[in-house]
Amino acid sequence: MKHKRTLLLALAIFVSLTASGCGYNILTTKQQNVKGKWANVETQLQRRADLINNLVESAKLAGIQEQEVFGKIAEARSRLLNATNQAPQGEGGDKSPEQKQAVIDAANTFGGTIGRLLVLQEAYPQLQSNQNFLKLQDEVAGTENRIATARKDYNDGTQDYNTTRARFPTIISAKLFGFKEEPYFKAEEGATQVPRIDSNTLRPNTTPTK
Repeated sequence: MKHKRTLLLALAIFVSLTASGCGYNILTTKQQNVKGKWANVETQLQRRADLINNLVESAKLAGIQEQEVFGKIAEARSRLLNATNQAPQGEGGDKSPEQKQAVIDAANTFGGTIGRLLVLQEAYPQLQSNQNFLKLQDEVAGTENRIATARKDYNDGTQDYNTTRARFPTIISAKLFGFKEEPYFKAEEGATQVPRIDSNTLRPNTTPTK
């Protein structure tokens, strides 16, 4: 009886280690896939940040002086670039899930400022005839499509990885080797709503106080 128990224990340990080793390889492969797709997301976010900076300059050259909008765009862009350029703190030189979430939050905030800039042309007819502004506007639209595609690819890879990670017996490897759940790239609530701007409310009140 004692010999049988020892044999069963050894068999259980062997199966556990084998499953863990197999699970480790699977998780590593899927995690690397997520890492590659995340890199593509960051590339498209960087492209957006560069284009928006040029779009702002075009608006300024056209004589638009909506300092509140420009200030919010600059602040959001700086936050996004800081989050994107932060040194990776995750496994294998990758950003940790917490760092990725910070990038996602910053990207959503920055994305919300884009609409505020583009609708300025409703209040300023000269922007509608500014070829540089219109060209960059088209580029931004294309960039948003690229970001949407990269975000979907990343979320698909993340779902595959997270689902595999949560299943038995792979969950054993995840716990043993520290494979963390990856965050989804979700747009913040209200991000799909078109922003409205009243240009009169953006200018500081210059009326003298009595």
